[in-house]
Amino acid sequence: MWPVFAPMVIVMLSCYTCNTGSTGGGIKMFRTLVLVRQAIRELFLLVHPQAVTPVKIRNQVVANHIVFAVLAFVVLYFGTVVTLTFMLLASGMDFISSFTAIIATINNAGPGLGVVGPASNYQGLTDFQTWVCALAMLLGRLEIFSVLVLLTPTFWRK
Repeated sequence: MWPVFAPMVIVMLSCYTCNTGSTGGGIKMFRTLVLVRQAIRELFLLVHPQAVTPVKIRNQVVANHIVFAVLAFVVLYFGTVVTLTFMLLASGMDFISSFTAIIATINNAGPGLGVVGPASNYQGLTDFQTWVCALAMLLGRLEIFSVLVLLTPTFWRK
């Protein structure tokens, strides 16, 4: 009965609200903080292009390679969400159900909206849709980098 705005805000917040040490998936609070500080630094550098301004959290400098790793993770995260959402869309699921099912499973957050909403469950999904959601859960729980590094040839070389 709520307008679509409220549930979508809750779904989107599930991407950012996990703590760093938790087993939930998603971008997590520390990465969000690094992204916000990086965005502030970039805005400052547009006005003062010669300035040297490191990203700091609690007066500790965050190394640039960590900032770039966070940026790479976020790109992979959203790329994964888009890819898996399109896989569910191709299987015949509607957009709201597809998108929120992937967000809920990759973040290990529980229900989504629509077919996988709080009033129902994932039981009505086809086998293919269940496998896509299980893959999203695996990627969220084990972190995307950890799973994707297994697919690289250099990992398997001696």
